[in-house]
Amino acid sequence: MPREILLNAFDMNCVGHIQQGLWTHPRDQATRYLDLAYWTELAKTLEDGLFDGLFLADVIGVYDIFGGNADAALRGAVQVPVNDPMLLIPAMAAATTHLGFGVTANLLYEAPYLFARRMSTLDHLTRGRVGWNIVTGYLDSAARAAGFSAQPAHDDRYDLADEYMSLVYQLWEQSWDDDAVRADRQTGVYADPAKVRAVHHHGKQYRVDAIHLSEPSPQRTPVLYQAGSSPRGRRFAASHAECVFLNGQGVAGVKAIIDDIRALASAAGRAPADIKAFLGVTVVTGATEAEARDKFDDYRQYVSSEAALVHAAASLGVDLARFDIDEPVDTSASQAITSNAEAIARSQGPQWTRRKLLEQMVLGSRQPPLVGSAGQVAEALIAWTEDAGVDGFNLSRTVAPECFADFARLVVPELQSRGAFKTTHRPGSLRRKLFGQDRLPASHPAKALPLTP
Repeated sequence: MPREILLNAFDMNCVGHIQQGLWTHPRDQATRYLDLAYWTELAKTLEDGLFDGLFLADVIGVYDIFGGNADAALRGAVQVPVNDPMLLIPAMAAATTHLGFGVTANLLYEAPYLFARRMSTLDHLTRGRVGWNIVTGYLDSAARAAGFSAQPAHDDRYDLADEYMSLVYQLWEQSWDDDAVRADRQTGVYADPAKVRAVHHHGKQYRVDAIHLSEPSPQRTPVLYQAGSSPRGRRFAASHAECVFLNGQGVAGVKAIIDDIRALASAAGRAPADIKAFLGVTVVTGATEAEARDKFDDYRQYVSSEAALVHAAASLGVDLARFDIDEPVDTSASQAITSNAEAIARSQGPQWTRRKLLEQMVLGSRQPPLVGSAGQVAEALIAWTEDAGVDGFNLSRTVAPECFADFARLVVPELQSRGAFKTTHRPGSLRRKLFGQDRLPASHPAKALPLTP
């Protein structure tokens, strides 16, 4: 019997997300991203389609590596303009009952005390349906926008993140007892001061002496997502993540990363089942394979090669415009997403070129699309769960919102018929839907921190 597949839509509060250029397709509605009704309609579509969640990417800074400036990014709407994803969540939560929301936030540029309150607020307003995708960033343009000359080195960013997590865990998990709130109208006591304590964190990067401003939310700590695949990123995920997001790998590569993260987590006293693995997928489907192929051919007409290279250059930290079409690209000095460079080298060989990269980006991204009938797509997804240990998928936006509606209408019934997808939403918080409980398990490091005095 196949395992039950988990499913997120993967999107961003901008015009051009991952599949560069497809916003120009006549049926694409991504240019409505400024319209709140667009997002509430999308949330309802996803909930009706039994999606578990909407995973919202975000980026601070602009993609100014390609050509040495942001001109090509602006021309192609390559994740710029981009608006704050957190502000969408309350409206989408009000329009739905079950849909979860994973939101990306770069901790390098978020004051931990205020960020902890913002996430607690979202957890309250969504009734426990919020998750945080923990990122440490990779753009020097973001560092300059925040007043720094450049971002910290790759591994140093994770060292800072470890301390950040320790601090927000204390705020979420320790500052208020579960029974601190009395809301007693007769005595006029709302919260018992004896059950609320200040957090005293004096670390290398942060110093906080304060009471958490929010009372305990349904999950306390949001569901924790993380997408690092580098050796340092895997160690961070093994310590903190509940859901890991993987991309750009073959079956063997994905399985190796998942197995490694779970082994590292187990060595740290966590249960392997405490970590769910989500794989990024791009799906183009139809009632028949021929219909899916026709749709794929239609989509390909709107791909922007320049915009695809802009996005790739930023994630690799290398100006691809400096290399001739058949000149090997050198990424050895990159401090961006090092696992991306490693993945390209594995798939294209160490002497890969712009031409080889463009041949891979058939829909405007490095993620190879899965094109086929609904049944073929369902079988391919089930195979990923069986062969690589994947628990679920982040379904990347192509032509929106039809790509999500197509998946719900065509692929979900095929998965259900094979016993690989739920037939109704389960009640409760996002963590309860994923892990069977509202709060972090006792084995998570957030629960092992010494109680603040």
